[in-house]
Amino acid sequence: MKLSPVSIPYRAFQKASSLLIAAFFVVAAGTGGDVAGIPVVVPLAVGAILLAVGYEIAYYRRFEYEFTDDTFDIRSGVISRREREIPYRRIQNVDISRNVLQRLLGIAAVSLETAGGSSTEGSIRYVSPAEAKRLQSELQRRKRRVESDEPGVDDADPEPVEETELYSITPTELGLVGALSFDPRLLGLALFVASGSFPLLQQFLPQPEALLLSVTGLLVVAGLFVASWLLGVAIAVTNYYGFRLTRSGDEFRYERGLLRRFSGSIPSEKVQSITVQDNPLKRTFGYATLVIETAGYAPGGGGEGRGQQVAVPIARTDRIYRLANEVEEFGTPEFHQPPGRTRRRYAFRYSIGIGVLTAIAYGVDRYLGFDVPWLYVLALLVFVPAAAHLKWKHRGYWLGEDHLLTRNGFWRREIKAVPYYRIQNVIDTRTIFQRRWNIATVHADTAGTLSLTGSGAAAVDYDDGDADWLREELTDRLQDALQERREPQSRFEWIDLDSAGETFDRDEPSSREPT
Repeated sequence: MKLSPVSIPYRAFQKASSLLIAAFFVVAAGTGGDVAGIPVVVPLAVGAILLAVGYEIAYYRRFEYEFTDDTFDIRSGVISRREREIPYRRIQNVDISRNVLQRLLGIAAVSLETAGGSSTEGSIRYVSPAEAKRLQSELQRRKRRVESDEPGVDDADPEPVEETELYSITPTELGLVGALSFDPRLLGLALFVASGSFPLLQQFLPQPEALLLSVTGLLVVAGLFVASWLLGVAIAVTNYYGFRLTRSGDEFRYERGLLRRFSGSIPSEKVQSITVQDNPLKRTFGYATLVIETAGYAPGGGGEGRGQQVAVPIARTDRIYRLANEVEEFGTPEFHQPPGRTRRRYAFRYSIGIGVLTAIAYGVDRYLGFDVPWLYVLALLVFVPAAAHLKWKHRGYWLGEDHLLTRNGFWRREIKAVPYYRIQNVIDTRTIFQRRWNIATVHADTAGTLSLTGSGAAAVDYDDGDADWLREELTDRLQDALQERREPQSRFEWIDLDSAGETFDRDEPSSREPT
């Protein structure tokens, strides 16, 4: 099977435009912003377009993909040939994405993610929307068929599974997602331009000193902040427009996006943990975000990191917990908090930080001649007890019947739920400062996170004895959970070779041979 012929001019346009933009900046920088030097780009543009078109024709002719009994094969490459065989069992997600121009041209990109992969395993760019949907459904169907392939099972195709809607974003929720977003890229671009690295535009802009020392300049800076917020609003709204989460059998499927439309799936067997996120503003109005963490790469953007996907961008907190229990049924947690004396530790750390900032501000005021209100920095000590209490209050862990739940953070609070059988390692860490307070931190590492970086589930700052008990208890529960999951797989049927196919469960004593 081949790509869509429309992919040739589209991919050629992508490559040629990138080359032209790079050439423009190189020529502009080399001529010091002299517009007279720009016509040099014209022959470069013609050459880039011809080169891109020729390459994409060859790429189109040499790109092939096909279904086999056990794998999905992709063959590509112009200069060097590459052949990939992707087993159906390892396919984790099949995502479809289409931006505005692609929708106008009638093409779509298909991305294949595999379990444990750190990037896209297979990419088909581009096919028609109908072919993309066919590839997605066919790959999912073959994956289910291979996973259910057991001796004696009929080789007929599995019946279609009914799709149930779990969440659909409302206009109010979409507006909240936008209102709580801020994109700093515009500020970064303004700083880059003002730094003098852009000679062609620098001559039309006022100097940075003039901006900072005038009312007009302060208004410009304030306007940049407002524009960055509006940019964040626009990106968030277009990113999560039409967000919809459904469940189909053992898969969670999602659709989202206005300018760039994504659709994909999250296999339930690949879910490592789930996270409920909020902040003071969200908690005040009773809202939260749900994030699902999977093993490997999180496709389609919209994630919070390696292996993370935003399952629900924002909803009422009670609704978030209902949806979280749809993914992993952990019940209602009752968190066990760290010992009360850790509040004194937090207060001590905050006080040290404020003391350092005060000393720096005093030095600038005293020796560099700048008027810095260092006493105002020192006045922050008034808020230290409240800050230490809030840090302590929003920490905790809970051992459920099948899950470990941890809670950490005030400004960005995360409540993580990890099934015991998903824990890969239980790590006990004690820094030199924690040892002085006789406390420790216990991390529950999974396949989708690196807990020592702070992204995994962690019970932070507990008594040494409590930490020792928790580490041993988690290890025991992990082994018990793994044993429970192995037991159903070890059950098999016994066949009476002397009778007409009568079957017996292994729990019934029998001397007959196992199949």
